[in-house]
Amino acid sequence: MRVAIASDHGGIHIREELKQLMDGMQISYEDFGCDCKTSVDYPDYALPVAEKVASGEFDRGILVCGTGIGMSIAANKVKGIRCALVHDLFTAKVTREHNDTNVLAMGERVIGPGLAREIARVWLETEFEGGRHATRVDKITNYEG
Repeated sequence: MRVAIASDHGGIHIREELKQLMDGMQISYEDFGCDCKTSVDYPDYALPVAEKVASGEFDRGILVCGTGIGMSIAANKVKGIRCALVHDLFTAKVTREHNDTNVLAMGERVIGPGLAREIARVWLETEFEGGRHATRVDKITNYEG
């Protein structure tokens, strides 16, 4: 599995925690920034990650900003992306099992680094169930055109 990861200035600390997690899980990733604590525009980081996942260059993406809201909205504008904003373990698991999400968004101002690591671990380890859920995901994909 290859993961594209990025954050804006509001998600730098959790992004670093998640990189350590992926190192420990032996998951290949590429960091798309940001590398500063001054204010930046989240679409400048969310959109490239989403495009890399949508193109198939990466299998999944992880985005972190202050709340995760801006990143998830931006990522979901890219055709083929199913980005979920997640702040609990149950949703992390179900969004993979039922929705086959390919991008995860989280908010550093909403959750701490320990929970963020657990959410990412669950999300990275959980497979899509397919079956009746595949029919639903296909309806979304078909709507995109």
